[in-house]
Amino acid sequence: MSGHDLPLVNACLNGTATVLLLLGYMAIRSGRVRLHMTLMLTALVTSAAFLGSYLYYHFAVRGAEETKYTGDWKGAYLAILVSHILLAIAIAFLVPITAGLALSGRFATHKRIARWTLPIWLYVSVTGVVIYLILKDYYPKA
Repeated sequence: MSGHDLPLVNACLNGTATVLLLLGYMAIRSGRVRLHMTLMLTALVTSAAFLGSYLYYHFAVRGAEETKYTGDWKGAYLAILVSHILLAIAIAFLVPITAGLALSGRFATHKRIARWTLPIWLYVSVTGVVIYLILKDYYPKA
């Protein structure tokens, strides 16, 4: 495996986070609090691993080289990309706050904020995979 394989790894991490988030949501809806906590913390770790891998790829492997989409759906791609980036920035703050509230036992506030955090986090993780699929043929090969 080389650094050029990291976009696929990152897409897999995003996909894994999506599955963990959905399972975590189902667990809390069925009253399985401990399972919910385990799944959500695993999703947090998975997303953190994605972020580390993503940053490593863009700063150490790719450097200043850009990946440019030149396909027929540029407007749709840019809409997905911009919304993904803006919401990913929000998630970088919302996820630790939401998790911290739960871990400190402030469940009412956790629940109120989690109602916003979960759908945004799901959107970011799903659109991360979508962006990979759109760009996969544009990434340089090793």
